[in-house]
Amino acid sequence: MLPVSEPHGGLLAALHAASFPPADQWDEDAMQSLLSSPGVAAAVGVKDGTPAGFIMIRSVAGEAEILTLCVVPFFRRQGVAQALLAWALLTAQTDQVEQMFLEVSVLNAGAKTLYENAGFAKAGLRRSYYPDGSDALVLSKRLDG
Repeated sequence: MLPVSEPHGGLLAALHAASFPPADQWDEDAMQSLLSSPGVAAAVGVKDGTPAGFIMIRSVAGEAEILTLCVVPFFRRQGVAQALLAWALLTAQTDQVEQMFLEVSVLNAGAKTLYENAGFAKAGLRRSYYPDGSDALVLSKRLDG
C-alpha cells in the first residue's frame, strides 16, 4: 500500500474513472478537496508495479467512513480490494476509531461479499442513493483494538 496525499488527486481520479460508470466518477478536483480535508486518509494498491486501485477513508470522533474503494477491472479478484480494506481497518484502529461505516450498492455483489467477509454487517438502507436510482446498503463494523 502506498499512502497518498493531495498532489495525487489526478491518479486517484484516473483510477476512479477506470473503475466506475461515468455518473459515479469523482474528478481530480473532488479528490484533491477530499485529500486536503481533516481526517481523510487514502492509499493506492499496486499490483505488478501498476496502480490497481485505492481506498479513501475519513475518521472523526471515533468513527470512520469508507468514502470510496475502487479496483480497476483488470486487477479485480486478485486480492487488491482485500489488501486495501485491511489497510483502512488498520489505519482506523491506529486512529482510535471504534466503528467503521460505508455505503455499497445493493447491485454490487462482489463488494458486498468483500465487506461481509471482513465482518461488516447491515446497519441500514438508503433508498435511491446512487445516480442510477439503486439503493445503498449501509454497513458497519465495530473495531475492537
